[in-house]
Amino acid sequence: MMSTPTRRPWLWLIAIGLVAGFMSGMFGVGGGILIVPALIYLARLEPRLAAGTSLLAIFPVAIVGVTTYGIGGHVDVLLALLLAVGSILGAPLGSWLLSKVSRTALQLAFIAFMLVVIVSLFIVIPSRDAEVDITWVTGPLIFLLGFIVGIMSGLLGIGGGVVIVPMLVLLFGSSDLIAKGSSLLMMIGTSISGTISNILRKNVDVPSAIVVGVCACFTTTLGAIVAAAVSPLAANIAFAVFLVLIVIRMLVDVINQNRRTKPGA
Repeated sequence: MMSTPTRRPWLWLIAIGLVAGFMSGMFGVGGGILIVPALIYLARLEPRLAAGTSLLAIFPVAIVGVTTYGIGGHVDVLLALLLAVGSILGAPLGSWLLSKVSRTALQLAFIAFMLVVIVSLFIVIPSRDAEVDITWVTGPLIFLLGFIVGIMSGLLGIGGGVVIVPMLVLLFGSSDLIAKGSSLLMMIGTSISGTISNILRKNVDVPSAIVVGVCACFTTTLGAIVAAAVSPLAANIAFAVFLVLIVIRMLVDVINQNRRTKPGA
């Protein structure tokens, strides 16, 4: 059974941080979708410990990412606040529902949703000048998006960025850069609240989280600079490829789960 390693694979942790940091800056995601499986398979952490460690590692990454996007004027504070409040309220409900519904069915539904998003990324190309107009109508809808993302996070252990960034572009007409910058700002709040809970439950390997988080900070700004330098179409294509990799990873998880639940497995 995997657990906190007595001798941590420092080189793997450094590599995980460097790659995750670039991905976070480039796509506006926390990096947990990459960090968690990497910690499980490369650092040999138990899944719950990997998830808690990832959430702490994301905190400094999100700060660096927000700072970089903020310098370019690509962060909407009110937008991020609505998403964060919704996500924080939705996460406990997702955790409660986890024991009530089939995880495999949820993963397959999420995969189908991701495939629709991937196709949409080739149809809707965001404008770099577009902003989200928050009104009495769109405000509650943005909160609802955060709430749904929080539920999905509790159910599937995924970060919100992979859902929030494309949804802000497709549903609310946001520029891809504002969507990414605001998504990273939202993650600061969710990282703090989730980490406090995980530390109380002893679900965090603090030294590993520090190494991954600090190393990620060195490449987050580079990822954000690349995101701003490429065209919106190129950014959409890159994000679509990133989502395809996530879908493949989730399909592998589903297959492995089915193998473990088969009689005699």
